[in-house]
Amino acid sequence: MTAPVSIENATKTFGSFTALDNVSLDINAGEFIVLLGPSGCGKTTLLSILGGFLSPTKGRIAIGGKEMTNVPPAKRPTTTMFQDYALFPHMKLKDNVGFGLRMRGVGKTEREERAKSFLDLVGLKTSADKKPHELSGGQRQRVALARALAVDPDVLLLDEPLGALDLKLRRQMQDELKAIQKRVGTTFVHVTHDQEEAMAIADRIVVMNQGKIEDFGPPSEIYMRPRSLFSAGFMGEVNFIPGKVMEAASGRAVVETRLGNVALPGTCFTAGVPSAGDATTLCIRPEHFRGAGEGDAPVTVMGQATISGSAFFGTHYRCHLAPMAAPDMSIVAHMPQSAAVAEGQAVALAVNVGDIVALPSKQA
Repeated sequence: MTAPVSIENATKTFGSFTALDNVSLDINAGEFIVLLGPSGCGKTTLLSILGGFLSPTKGRIAIGGKEMTNVPPAKRPTTTMFQDYALFPHMKLKDNVGFGLRMRGVGKTEREERAKSFLDLVGLKTSADKKPHELSGGQRQRVALARALAVDPDVLLLDEPLGALDLKLRRQMQDELKAIQKRVGTTFVHVTHDQEEAMAIADRIVVMNQGKIEDFGPPSEIYMRPRSLFSAGFMGEVNFIPGKVMEAASGRAVVETRLGNVALPGTCFTAGVPSAGDATTLCIRPEHFRGAGEGDAPVTVMGQATISGSAFFGTHYRCHLAPMAAPDMSIVAHMPQSAAVAEGQAVALAVNVGDIVALPSKQA
């Protein structure tokens, strides 16, 4: 089964501390949502409210159109999967997976059949009679997932389930988790602080900060067209170039920066085209700098810079650049792996106009 989730004005306070601040969010049935943000941003509090482990100080929660705000965890159509997996060490895998069914009064034969079918779903059917200590970390994670899905929840809540795995295994499990979610069609709400993980698995990402939602949308939109300076900076490395709007008319604006004036179309202003005199910040990802004349899109050149340092990352060189117009400013740019990169080398700071995002500076 699967169901949509509706969160309306959810707030959670602990004494004078506000962990969740008037959060509203609609999640579609069968959607894979990732709650992303730094420690203390409210993402785990929101997940706990969805699971019924915490009650909101105010606000409303509905699952499948049914009021769930004050319904206890055991009576909600949700299952929560935690980072530590919480498998019973003395039980075989099939009994671990079937435990929730046993608690619901499902007979032994049906319980074992369903447990084995879900172990098969996660690639562990032949290990049904093993115990958790005989498995690797990744295999135990799959057993915990099978147990959570076996009770057929409308919504599966995942609290940093991949956090204990090493990098290679975590990436493998990201792919498997996404594939399993597509097969079963259950609504997934997944908490993580890992930006790469969020982009790898989410249909939509909810970026949270200080108890509020900063941004919400598909991974490509969150990364390429962020709606706040926090979202832009949290989703990956970015250059913030402060500026001031000199002219604004007909959906376009000219922004004055220390690197020169930049004419931008209205599409670059994700928070709306500002007025003349407004402070704004240009956000440019390191991979968006390019050589003048590269590509077909309109390019703006923001002066010359010299390479002050570089490191080879396999797919590219990560270079620190000192603009000649503002030598105290540091710009990070990615250059092709085939480029001849040398300290002191002069390069043009060229970028496709459409790759620039301009946001109000007051959000900093």
